[in-house]
Amino acid sequence: MSSFPNIKKIRYEGPESSNPFAFKHYNPEEKVGSQTMEEILRFSVAYWHTFTEDLSDPFGSGTALRPWDRYQGLDLAKARVEAAFEFFEKLGVRYFCFHDVDIAPEGSNLRETNQNLDIIVSMIKDYMKDSKVKLLWNTVNNFTHPRFVHGAASSNQADVFAYAAAKVKKGLEIAKELEAENYVFWGGREGYETLLNTDMKLELDNLARFFRMAVDYAKEIGFEGQLLLEPKPKEPTTHQYDFDAASCYAFLQHYDLQDDFKLNIEANHATLAGHTFEHELRYARIHGLLGSVDANQGHPLLGWDTDEFPSDLYATTLAMYEILKNGGLKPGGLNFDAKVRRGSFEPDDLFLAHIVGMDSFAVGLKVAQKLIEDQVLDGWIEKRYESYRDGIGKAIVEGKTDFHKLEEYALGLSEIRNESGRLEQIKATINQYLLNVVARK
Repeated sequence: MSSFPNIKKIRYEGPESSNPFAFKHYNPEEKVGSQTMEEILRFSVAYWHTFTEDLSDPFGSGTALRPWDRYQGLDLAKARVEAAFEFFEKLGVRYFCFHDVDIAPEGSNLRETNQNLDIIVSMIKDYMKDSKVKLLWNTVNNFTHPRFVHGAASSNQADVFAYAAAKVKKGLEIAKELEAENYVFWGGREGYETLLNTDMKLELDNLARFFRMAVDYAKEIGFEGQLLLEPKPKEPTTHQYDFDAASCYAFLQHYDLQDDFKLNIEANHATLAGHTFEHELRYARIHGLLGSVDANQGHPLLGWDTDEFPSDLYATTLAMYEILKNGGLKPGGLNFDAKVRRGSFEPDDLFLAHIVGMDSFAVGLKVAQKLIEDQVLDGWIEKRYESYRDGIGKAIVEGKTDFHKLEEYALGLSEIRNESGRLEQIKATINQYLLNVVARK
């Protein structure tokens, strides 16, 4: 039985289409540069927000109407698999992501939980044989259950550390079996509420020990996918150890793990850390750490992780600029870690939400590609830093000077002339490119 009987295959109809269940800008076969949109964007559906989210919030119960929710236990898990692959095929995406508890219910103990996972993973594997859909990445949920109240790998309780490790071991085995292209570590409770009762050094050391064991086990079983850390500054903890891209990089360098991991950057996590999305992407990119992206956006008036579907064309343009400069994301992708709003509770809303996200990134891709081809931002940046290409600037860059020589040079300066950064002109130029792409038939 169909979970989405009203929905046919979502197709590209162009910007003049008035069909809400059609792409206006995302044409999977259209080439941008040397690759198709589908090859560059590598869209992925998040299993948790799309198939398990009930749209509850701290002030109200769930509103989501989902045909599969009439089942319970493993029957519910099986119904979700059927609904998921119908959704993937009709939407036309090639990837999906999940946590372990998204696809199968936890049992009364870990052994029973793993048995449940084996049943559903086998079912997913069978569905994947007859589909072009692949697993972008999987992970485990080491944060929801009360056992993780004080963290997982950073918990003060050694039994919890061991339990979390066993779950990740199983998660890596599932990644290997389903040929996942990546495996993600999100430390939902790897942090602290207060330093008054926290041994920060022990917790950080244990977190590093945990990651080393995960790397070793991935190699042991022959899992060749990319390992990813996902930065987030807070929520649910007061302070998480993977605060932002810079914190993750410092952690990886300190514990000599920088060659084993890249980062999965999320837009809403960036804004929670006080950064822009493009800042986190740029930082990860210039340090060789940009591995994958969770595509969403936060609400500008709310200070928590609202996980809205991306619709801000300026943000998607600047994000795709960084991604293209990175040479793309493969084997990572653009995973819609986003949920429909509480008032958008009908099953068909799931398609409408993904369509706006996919169209928004398609526009961003086309604008970013044009900005790069025309060297718009490169030109501005090159001109702004031209003082470092000769004279004293070149000596600074090449390490051929010191404080003595710089003092001698500075004492001889009669004046210092700065030039305008022309920020308003740059923004106007980006707006012009964006409007031209959107208006193009």
